[in-house]
Amino acid sequence: MSLSETIAPHLPYLRRYARALNGTQTSGDAYVVAVLEALVASPDSFDRSLPARVALYRVFSQIWNSVAVNGEDPHEQPGTGMRAVEALTPRPRQAFLLTTVEGFSSAEAALVLDVEETELTSLIDAAGREIAGQVATDVLIIEDEPIIAMDLEMLVESLGHTVVGNARTHKEAVEMAESKRPGLILADIQLADGSSGLDAVNEILPGLSVPVVFITAYPERLLTGERPEPAFLITKPFRQDMVKAVVSQALFFRDTAGDTRQATYA
Repeated sequence: MSLSETIAPHLPYLRRYARALNGTQTSGDAYVVAVLEALVASPDSFDRSLPARVALYRVFSQIWNSVAVNGEDPHEQPGTGMRAVEALTPRPRQAFLLTTVEGFSSAEAALVLDVEETELTSLIDAAGREIAGQVATDVLIIEDEPIIAMDLEMLVESLGHTVVGNARTHKEAVEMAESKRPGLILADIQLADGSSGLDAVNEILPGLSVPVVFITAYPERLLTGERPEPAFLITKPFRQDMVKAVVSQALFFRDTAGDTRQATYA
């Protein structure tokens, strides 16, 4: 298969990434053109030992990071007034977009950025902290296991958020949501009194527009395809880096996260 045939299916997604990374369609598309020109001039720069999409994004990353201005801290650029992704510093911004928007695994994103997986995890953590700096919020945890609840509290507070309560039952969850008005909910499915965290959230959402991250040992109870499904779902036992990444993702995309029909799974 020719190089053009190999990369063609992935170009629309590369344009999406480039536009999100640069903040504008014009600038993003210009970088994609630069990638294509570079591949024409030097086809060997495309590493055929890698999956095609990884190899293509890797070439893009090499070009984008070679431009000095792209390595500058956006907060040091006067008058930008930026918020959201373009306000993240460059390397965390790339790691965040690659894993949350483009759907690369940590291993694939590390290959794209030519870093070790441990560094990739650090970059995603940094993105989470920077996002929290923009959208730090109050968090309600709905979890009946005290040790798990403590772990979740520690994780979200490490990102700069504030835990305003931990509910163990449906009734407690609804009452805390009404009184505390959190900006994010982390919810288990099976609660201490046999009630459902999903039912509690469904009762809360009509009166409170808030992103929800479900954390459950029983994902099959939610991913049935028979009804609206949660946008943000983490399975137990969870990894700390996964919780941090999904919390940041839920807040970053908070305009759509409250719609349970947005099927973005973690």
